Amino acid sequence: MTTAGSAVPHIVPDRVAVVGAGMVGLATAWFLQEAGVEVTVLDREGVAAGASWGNAGWLTPGLATPLPEPAVLKYGVRAVLSPASPVYVPPTASPRLLKFLTRFARNSTAGRWKTAMESLVPINRQALDAFDFLAKAGVEAQTYEAKSFLAAYRTVEERSVLLEEIEHIHAAGQGIEFEAISGDDARAIEPSLSDEIGAAIRLHGQRFINPGAYVQLLADSVIARGGQIINGVVVKDIVDEIRGVRLITGDGETDPFDAVVMATGAWLGDLARQYGVKTVVQAGRGYSFSVPMAHVPAGPVYFPAQRIACTPLGDRLRVAGMMEFRKPEAKLDPRRINAIVEAARPLLRDADLDARTFEWVGPRPCTPDGLPLIGATASPRVFAAGGHGMWGITLGPITGQLLAETITTGRAPEELRPFNPLR
Repeated sequence: MTTAGSAVPHIVPDRVAVVGAGMVGLATAWFLQEAGVEVTVLDREGVAAGASWGNAGWLTPGLATPLPEPAVLKYGVRAVLSPASPVYVPPTASPRLLKFLTRFARNSTAGRWKTAMESLVPINRQALDAFDFLAKAGVEAQTYEAKSFLAAYRTVEERSVLLEEIEHIHAAGQGIEFEAISGDDARAIEPSLSDEIGAAIRLHGQRFINPGAYVQLLADSVIARGGQIINGVVVKDIVDEIRGVRLITGDGETDPFDAVVMATGAWLGDLARQYGVKTVVQAGRGYSFSVPMAHVPAGPVYFPAQRIACTPLGDRLRVAGMMEFRKPEAKLDPRRINAIVEAARPLLRDADLDARTFEWVGPRPCTPDGLPLIGATASPRVFAAGGHGMWGITLGPITGQLLAETITTGRAPEELRPFNPLR
């Protein structure tokens, strides 16, 4: 199969391997199937085993901003070395992590944030449409409209930080509807907020999902459409040769594929480096747990000053937070959970934070410039899809849709230009 319109015909791959069964990898597999490609998905653990399972599950493209921002520089060394800090760096940081943090700091300026934000706007605008496409095509996973979405603060002064950021988001060309309200008005909308809350911002047009359930149903759809998902396979190497691209695993090697997509989250650099991807992908680990409440909020609640995100999941509230720069496979650190608990305790009413279940840590794949890596590498048959930071759930389906278009047509959509893995 070839596509017309170019001097050198593009050969559409018949068989593609996707390494990674999180939201990004499975969405890419699904949209490749939509184009008639046979897919095999491989994962070291299983579906949604990495950053996809326990995160907040917000679908908020209006807030999908670059992680390196001027506010990050205000933390200071002492703050980030504290186990209770919402942004934590271990005192024994490796040379690789120090390299990442140095570049991250260089990108945490107003000018570079604006440039990165403008790069995200085109893909953010299409993010929810990609979820709708999946739903209309038969993926049974649901997205939920946020009946209320509140960013809550103790004081009006604290609130000014997000209001200023929203102004910058608007200036970059991205729309987001909101209103600034009082603490009393916020409690009238959401009684789960405590009397400590003195000001809030109500966001409109947002959605959320149960991320683990959603990704599992997306995996079910990939299988129902003829795809294969193989769990418990560690891909150690990718070999691009004349007859195809082989995967070297702990159990041997695969038959050749026509193309391979690396969607391995925080481990992306392990495989991608040999294909010219120099950008460091660092694990920014997030923690979460679930608690019972007398009144479960009708929609997400955000405490920006504490960097805590809360999402209603059935009869419980998922409480998530922390940005911990450590190895992706490091064990859960109870100090991070305790830090989130003590920060959230004064802000939530009737939340039984001592009856926690599903304590979890997952490695978000972060890049120094806050932009993902999506597209072809130095090999036209090996593709990268990752580095979304906190926005892999929000941007996963649109990433898969645009990358599948790249793979099957040989032409990268303009929206992906800023995310070139070889930048």
